[in-house]
Amino acid sequence: MPPLCNPFNQDFTNRTCEPGEVPLSNASSVYSKFVCQVSSNQICTTTGRLTPDSFNQMSAGIELGYSLWLYGPFLVDLQDCTFVRKTFTDISRDHCPGLSRYLNLIYVGLLMVSLAVMFSLVCWVIYARERRHRVYTNTVIGRSGRGGEKDM
Repeated sequence: MPPLCNPFNQDFTNRTCEPGEVPLSNASSVYSKFVCQVSSNQICTTTGRLTPDSFNQMSAGIELGYSLWLYGPFLVDLQDCTFVRKTFTDISRDHCPGLSRYLNLIYVGLLMVSLAVMFSLVCWVIYARERRHRVYTNTVIGRSGRGGEKDM
């Protein structure tokens, strides 16, 4: 059986396959030629090195590795939002040149909303603090018996 090609060097840079190595893209079809017929106790009865069960497991692993190799860069771009940033840059540059002006207005609007929410939060904290002090003060005055006109 020919060896499977590792698409990466040891420093994870791309590597070209050597002659005689099987690339990930068609490894399942190449290795399917090495599947043998099996008896009832899963022993090969014909020429071949792989039982159908081991071929299915190996084929699933190869397909998973190929998918990760193929879609890995895209998934890494999603991790740090590079893909989204690049997509919006391409759209605004190539298809909607006026979009960048409106996007800037949207950013300013979102900034204003964020500042308004922060201001509201600060006001709410101050209000809650003053209300708590007022309740505490009324409780202390009520317990001490100095209620003002009621004592007279």
